[in-house]
Amino acid sequence: MKLTFFGSSNFSKIVLEIIIKNEYIPSVLICNPDKLVGRKQIITPPPTKQFILENSKETKVLQPLKKQNLVDLALSGEFNGSEFAIVAAYSKIIPKEVLDIFPKGVIGVHPSLLPKYRGASPIQSMILEGEENIGLTLYLMDEGMDSGDVIANSKLKTQNLRPTYKELEKELAELGGKMLVEILPDFMEEKIKTTEQDNSQATFTKKFITEDGLVDLQKDSPTLIERKIRALNPDPGVYAFIDGKRVKFLEARVEEDGKVIITKILPEGKTERSVNIILPLT
Repeated sequence: MKLTFFGSSNFSKIVLEIIIKNEYIPSVLICNPDKLVGRKQIITPPPTKQFILENSKETKVLQPLKKQNLVDLALSGEFNGSEFAIVAAYSKIIPKEVLDIFPKGVIGVHPSLLPKYRGASPIQSMILEGEENIGLTLYLMDEGMDSGDVIANSKLKTQNLRPTYKELEKELAELGGKMLVEILPDFMEEKIKTTEQDNSQATFTKKFITEDGLVDLQKDSPTLIERKIRALNPDPGVYAFIDGKRVKFLEARVEEDGKVIITKILPEGKTERSVNIILPLT
């Protein structure tokens, strides 16, 4: 049975890697266009495209720039007759015309326990809010934002009490890939029973921008600063202005007595270095 996979990020790549290892090989990958990266502005493909180029000659890669380009591809038959699709951290809203192309439906892979933390940044938001109920949901996508009927959800069994974004991204992506492998046989035979979400319990996340990473070492709570360092690195990053210079905060730790200590910084125009900055500053 042919499938199309939507996703560009490292989270997407981990999910894609797991399903391909279990012989669910997409006929089509839909991902973001290549972009210029780093000081040398090197043209770099999304992680999912790079993985496909190295591991699957059977998968066609499509990189629509805008939503209308995606619609045009779908309506022109570029999805190779896929009967269903999987969407994992795809950055564009998928319109109804595209969802309707897949006769068996579209499975969304969302790194939260829906209906909590719908939207663009569930992992960062859960870290910032100190969320203890962390898990992943598979759901049937509809026109709403992460609002479709739930196929399955699962809470992380072992949780790092203070995970970084990268650590939690990896754990949740691996969980999502394993859950997909478990449910896909029944899904393809239309044996799946779904559960409607309780929309009254829904919460929503936003896309974080550079200004969200700004902190005040004297006024902001140490807990908030430590959570921001874990949640917003590497992107958009956490920083403050010290003596007129921008300083990025890369790592912090919490002592047994609750004291927060920043342990790694990147001063403007310099290299990373280890420090021992105890918060709050006095």
